[in-house]
Amino acid sequence: MISFGSDNHAGIHPLVIEAIAAANSGFTPAYGGDPWTEMLRGTLKSEFGPHAIGVPVFNGTGANVVAYASCLKRYEGAIVAEKSHVDVDECGAPERVGGFKLLTVPTKDQKLTPAKIREKLARRGDTHAIQPRMISITNSTELGTVYSIAELKALGDFARAEGLLFHVDGARLANAAVSLGCSLKECTTDVGVDVLSFGGTKNGLLGVEAVIGLSERFVRDYGEDLRYTHKQSMQLASKMRFFSTQLLALFDGGKGKELWRRNATHANAMASLLLSEVAKLAKSGLTLTQEVQANALFVRVPKKIVSPLQSKFSFYTWDESEAENGFVVVRWMTSFQTSESDVRAFVAELARLL
Repeated sequence: MISFGSDNHAGIHPLVIEAIAAANSGFTPAYGGDPWTEMLRGTLKSEFGPHAIGVPVFNGTGANVVAYASCLKRYEGAIVAEKSHVDVDECGAPERVGGFKLLTVPTKDQKLTPAKIREKLARRGDTHAIQPRMISITNSTELGTVYSIAELKALGDFARAEGLLFHVDGARLANAAVSLGCSLKECTTDVGVDVLSFGGTKNGLLGVEAVIGLSERFVRDYGEDLRYTHKQSMQLASKMRFFSTQLLALFDGGKGKELWRRNATHANAMASLLLSEVAKLAKSGLTLTQEVQANALFVRVPKKIVSPLQSKFSFYTWDESEAENGFVVVRWMTSFQTSESDVRAFVAELARLL
């Protein structure tokens, strides 16, 4: 079944499989003592700046927990958007495993702003309150929206001024960077991000993400913490070469233009194609609930078409608050594996049902 449910539903990019196979030869030291991981250390500095250090991890939840736990004390918290992935889709792992609190901020577009964050700073110094220590955003967000460079810089400047750390959950950072037309460094290090959860699984890898310390202050103050937290959080792989080689393939891929950019460019382009085709059906009761900026569409549709459409194409119902009125909001997501024919077949069936 063709899926518009999640970019997690896509397979592994062939170049990544080739990279894994190429690393599967002979013996090499475990736990990061291999030449692929050493090469990755240099690549991260090339991609993100001279201070960058990073460790591969198994999944996005693990990446966020390791990033947080490396620099937050037990009485400190991270300020996040309400209903962000780390808030509602990680089964309480930051609280349960990391032992610190998420301080949530209501927002319609999943974006934080300095003004919204400031409201969470009122009780700093109060013994009875969790102390805010980190700003943590998702880019692109759970609603497919993308922070502009100006918005990111405003958050970075605010974090510095207020003595806060700045973290980005970048499960779909590649899609955000393509949308912005910039490098990975320009939308992270250059705007003041201290630590990054970098996504690979949604962009063609076999279950690999990375926690990357970016700023000089993070590396100086928390670099050792990252090393030990990596192990204590059960995210240190023994056969690290098979993780590092995938990230190396994503940053290069051997075809000139970075594989992360090629994959994300295609996924975003398929979302744009889907948007243009859906726009032709606007008179049939379809309404976008969010601006399409990356590789996701959130669309208000007649509830009666959802089950018939899901019988042929996989996707998720996102919001059923209007179900009694006959409408629901669904999420349609594209990936590097989505083809133009997939999009046109989906829209044809959608049009038939409408």
